Amino acid sequence: MNNDFNRYYPTFWQAANLIVIYIFIQTLVDLPLAIYDYNHGTDWLYQPWLKVPVFLGSTLFILSLGYYYSGLPFKQVFSIKGFNILILPAMIITFGGLQYFLSEINIHFEKVLPPPGWFMELFARLFDSDLGVWGGILRIVIIAPIVEEIIFRGLIMSGFSRIYNPVLAIFFSALLFALFHLNPWQFAAAFSLGLVLGWIRIRTGSVLACIAGHATHNGLVFLSVYYFNELKSVTFLKSGEASNYLVHLLIFTIGIFLIWLFSKRK
Repeated sequence: MNNDFNRYYPTFWQAANLIVIYIFIQTLVDLPLAIYDYNHGTDWLYQPWLKVPVFLGSTLFILSLGYYYSGLPFKQVFSIKGFNILILPAMIITFGGLQYFLSEINIHFEKVLPPPGWFMELFARLFDSDLGVWGGILRIVIIAPIVEEIIFRGLIMSGFSRIYNPVLAIFFSALLFALFHLNPWQFAAAFSLGLVLGWIRIRTGSVLACIAGHATHNGLVFLSVYYFNELKSVTFLKSGEASNYLVHLLIFTIGIFLIWLFSKRK
């Protein structure tokens, strides 16, 4: 184990340091802008010409730093390779079932710890932009899955999967992924999603599969928010129904089984 820690990068704490640096770089710009906006009633923090360069610059810096210290070939660190296309519908089934339980967890958690107004405003901004619904899709369903999976299931898992056994590698990557969101209201959802995506990464060895899974999950979240009024009356999705728990557990189980089946190594 000690030899593995010396040989492979990153370990858990090295990965945590990377994430802290990543957040710190963005905070150096975001915090002053947020204070200025609050005091002057402006909206500089959400200006694309400021946000995009900071986001891209900090992301490329972290990926370059991690890649440099890993000492491994690019393909080995980021694991950009194909996967069985049949896993895609299996992931839709899996995350469709999972989404119901995550919604239930959020409902009960928010009763104990209601989210403040600033968080709800921040969450609403994720789904809104000058480009309308397509801007929200671009941000939530495309950009976020690509960036976050390259970091967590690519760079970080490349070290974890060599240092730790698969269970610990999945658990640690999911924990960092949940902590990365920096708020308790998204912790359960992010941690659960991280567990499933970490398992997909181990099963397929492909970050592309994880990106597809993450995009599927975020797409379902986007649809549930965008069509909230239409979906809340659907019996199949009603909260607190014992039969719905069983149905969605069955859906999730079938999806997991299909991913396992279609990712079996020959």
